Amino acid sequence: MEIREVLALNLRKLRRARGFSQEELAHRAKIDRTYISSLERNLYAAGIDVVDRLGRALGVEAADLLRRPPAESGERKKRTPPKR
Repeated sequence: MEIREVLALNLRKLRRARGFSQEELAHRAKIDRTYISSLERNLYAAGIDVVDRLGRALGVEAADLLRRPPAESGERKKRTPPKR
């Protein structure tokens, strides 16, 4: 997963977890709402200052926005039918 995808995923997840709309996050971070939308859709790359402002607005460290999710195992867990 590329770093821009990581940022997009974490940004959307944290924003929703805080209950913020894109507009509210944009206001708190002093960034245009359409830029937030573009970041979440992985259309633009964010500069380090923007990542810092987003982190502060979300109450996390900037590094948290760039932290890759834990690696998933290469194989999905197989479903086992319920025992009767």
